[in-house]
Amino acid sequence: MARRHRLIRVSPSAVWDVLADGHRYAEWVVGTAQSEPVRGQWPRKDAAIRFQVRLGPLRLANETVVRHCEEGVALELEAHAGVLGTARIAIELRPWGDQCLVIVDEHPLQGAGGRLHNVGFDALIQLRHRTMLARLARLCESPVRDAPHLAPVSSAAPGVEGAGHA
Repeated sequence: MARRHRLIRVSPSAVWDVLADGHRYAEWVVGTAQSEPVRGQWPRKDAAIRFQVRLGPLRLANETVVRHCEEGVALELEAHAGVLGTARIAIELRPWGDQCLVIVDEHPLQGAGGRLHNVGFDALIQLRHRTMLARLARLCESPVRDAPHLAPVSSAAPGVEGAGHA
């Protein structure tokens, strides 16, 4: 199980604002090229985001589903990664003075990732988490945090609720 933490120099609510914006998922999750909400209202339970992973000229579409949400406190996701299987990603926000301690816990659930899971695999996830938490911190701590992100991706599917807060 890969577990990592980072102290981010803003309040937990400021971190939650970034996590709760489904269009910003690809800005902080390592390996994703773009994202868009496809079901429900992100980050409510059972809401889903479709994201792309680019491997050279290949573009693979995958999905992440919210399995548990405590607004402003915890977000548990199930990431579907095609033949690699699925993974559980739990993100916890703890007030730390006037800052936020973010704890990420990830482990494979099913598929090849689950069968191949070992200490070496956890080391790779740790590297990914370090980068992911650095990106999240940069987004949250940026003085232009509230400005619209550079490349918004709007949901093209009719009837899909946008990326709101739970």
